[in-house]
Amino acid sequence: MLLFTFKDLWDDLVAFEAHWFLYFMVAFLVMVLYMFIRDITNKSQTIKHNFPVVGRLRYFLESIGPELRQYIVANNREELPFNRSQRAWIYASAKKENNYEGFGTDKDVYAAGHVFINPSMFAYRPAPNHPHLTDPYFLPCAKVMGEANKRRRPWRPYSVANISAMSYGSLSKNAMTALNKGALMSGCYHNTGEGGLSPYHSFGSDVIFHFGTGYFGVRDKATGKFSMEKLVELTQKNPFVRAIEVKLSQGAKPGKGGILPAAKVTAEIADVRGLEMGKDALSPAFHSAFTNVSELLDFLESMAEATGLPVGFKSAVGQLDMWIELADLMVKTGKGPDFITIDGGEGGTGAAPHAFADHVSLPFQFAFTSVYKIFRERGLADQIVFIGSGRLGFPAKAVMAFAMGCDMINVAREAMMSIGCIQAQICHTNHCPAGVATQNKWLQSGLDPTLKSVRFYNYMKTLRKEILEITHACNYEHPCQVSMKDVEIGTGDMQTTMPLADAFGYQKSVVPFKGTQAMLDCPHLGGLGKDKHTADMLKKA
Repeated sequence: MLLFTFKDLWDDLVAFEAHWFLYFMVAFLVMVLYMFIRDITNKSQTIKHNFPVVGRLRYFLESIGPELRQYIVANNREELPFNRSQRAWIYASAKKENNYEGFGTDKDVYAAGHVFINPSMFAYRPAPNHPHLTDPYFLPCAKVMGEANKRRRPWRPYSVANISAMSYGSLSKNAMTALNKGALMSGCYHNTGEGGLSPYHSFGSDVIFHFGTGYFGVRDKATGKFSMEKLVELTQKNPFVRAIEVKLSQGAKPGKGGILPAAKVTAEIADVRGLEMGKDALSPAFHSAFTNVSELLDFLESMAEATGLPVGFKSAVGQLDMWIELADLMVKTGKGPDFITIDGGEGGTGAAPHAFADHVSLPFQFAFTSVYKIFRERGLADQIVFIGSGRLGFPAKAVMAFAMGCDMINVAREAMMSIGCIQAQICHTNHCPAGVATQNKWLQSGLDPTLKSVRFYNYMKTLRKEILEITHACNYEHPCQVSMKDVEIGTGDMQTTMPLADAFGYQKSVVPFKGTQAMLDCPHLGGLGKDKHTADMLKKA
């Protein structure tokens, strides 16, 4: 009886599967027929029309092309903007995994442009009570921002590496939260980007408030123009804002405005940016607060006077006439920016037209050296904190930037990768699979700010530690001491290298440096240093 029951059950199951398979085949054939009819009548896509159904494979493979190249086709050093080897170092550093390299380098060390850092026969030996022996990640800026111009609230950034300008709206709230909390733990500052100061920039890390042509966060709603009253109010309410940066242009799309469509302007984003719901967030290509170099200088001075904070600007580099005019005016008037951020044309997290991304503005090495020489020739280099940006978030690239004259570096895409970015290169579509560059609630829900803030913290402290280790290998205490004779670049003929001084035609100005202990004792030290406000915020966190 039991066997008979099992046999009936088996027969029923077989019959069910037969019917299921039949239904599946019918549905499949209907779907194929539907696609065939759609494709054969398609006049806009030739491949689909000429090769119905199978032609769809072409578009599917094209859609996953970046993933195929990233994980299967490209070798370790081939892919751009960040190759697999670079990404692996960031991921391993962020996760506190082994980020070493075995069996020697697989990079072509004879290729043109390869960077060689010249170590000393004897490495730097810290004194028995040196701060680096207890904290190998302590690496503040060698200069005090705003000191030369006697600002009321000068500031020595705690970290030489920091978070570049990335806006809330471009990045998700979870990504912003992770970066800001990681910045608080590591002591680096967080640049707000031009989208305004959001609640997700406000967990206690030092912040540089950045604004562009849209004046988001400090704009008059009625006119859309800059409001000094709102800027003063913002800085007074948020004492963790340590400096103000005006965006003249960015490396990804210099001289071009931007737009955040009304559909993406949530109530929170509208509130942060000072916008009205239902309207596009527009960033014009030009400023309304000033129109020339002289007016820019006056504008910077008026903000510094009103807020007491160090002020500066960020710019991509192309024509040099106005840079020369600015430097000459600084000599004449004794006024000037406290810091200048040079953004290389090779990068940017913002979406940009193809021609702008590929051809407009100079890449970092050419951009920075062109500008630095202008200020150095006029004896102004010591008065300005120079910040470099453009794929510098790796120890050797950072040391090269310091050798050229940078006092600090900003990292953007490297910071994004430390919290999960996989270089899908679809930031502009709102479909970021890692939840970093999207406002899609489901996608960003996969990014855990608590976990990812620790990942960024690990990356940042590892970056500083390895910058310091290279510096010590050159027998220096601080990277500000690395000179242009300490770094060479390959010429590509397998026989010759060229010191940076010969390649770019100048010697970096000597940065006054009194030692790491003096920086630790500095009353203007921010971040995890002796700044009372930040210390209080750390206790609350």
